[in-house]
Amino acid sequence: MQDERVERDFNARSEEEQQAFLQQTWCDHCQQVNVGMINPREYLLKGTVFIEGDCLRCGNIVLTELTEDDF
Repeated sequence: MQDERVERDFNARSEEEQQAFLQQTWCDHCQQVNVGMINPREYLLKGTVFIEGDCLRCGNIVLTELTEDDF
């Protein structure tokens, strides 16, 4: 059985929560923390929620995996 990505609505989160996720990032390409992201896409994959976007600095994909502490 293939686990499929289930899209979620990032905009359903509070404005405060959205801003925290958009600003508190780590870019693997830039190797820097909190450079920010744009174009967020939230989804569920294999029981884990992810928020994926584009790094504000370099444009590469930034991926945030949410833990139970984030809920």
